Amino acid sequence: MIPRSIETSDPTETEALGAELAAELRAGDVVLVQGELGSGKTTLVRGAARALGVADAVTSPTFSIGHRYRAANVTVSHLDLYRLGGLEQEDPALLDDYLGPGRIAFVEWPEEEGGALPSASLRVTLTHRGGDRRRVEVGEGGEEAPG
Repeated sequence: MIPRSIETSDPTETEALGAELAAELRAGDVVLVQGELGSGKTTLVRGAARALGVADAVTSPTFSIGHRYRAANVTVSHLDLYRLGGLEQEDPALLDDYLGPGRIAFVEWPEEEGGALPSASLRVTLTHRGGDRRRVEVGEGGEEAPG
């Protein structure tokens, strides 16, 4: 994955970018999705999940920590760690059903995880640019997204 920066002008374009990113993912991959509240994180994940074959409605897992969706050949996990404030105080098995073989995981608010996640394949950062416009920066998982 070559680091890149894209600007989207509406939710449909953000979903399309998610679908484009999904084409590069494989079972076992973890995607870190960062951005302030309302920046389009779930919209991006929705586009990726649909491209992977998820037919169910994809919604923010803020109040449940995570959702799992059956896709064509993989389970798509959508996690939101915002409310945890760090995984070091949680049961070590808390994320076992969401990560690992046969799954592609999208993790919102990964900065809250305190180093407990496996290494990521991609890091995506979304930033408000006014109205429905978003700047989306995509980088390798172990590095910061381009600035």
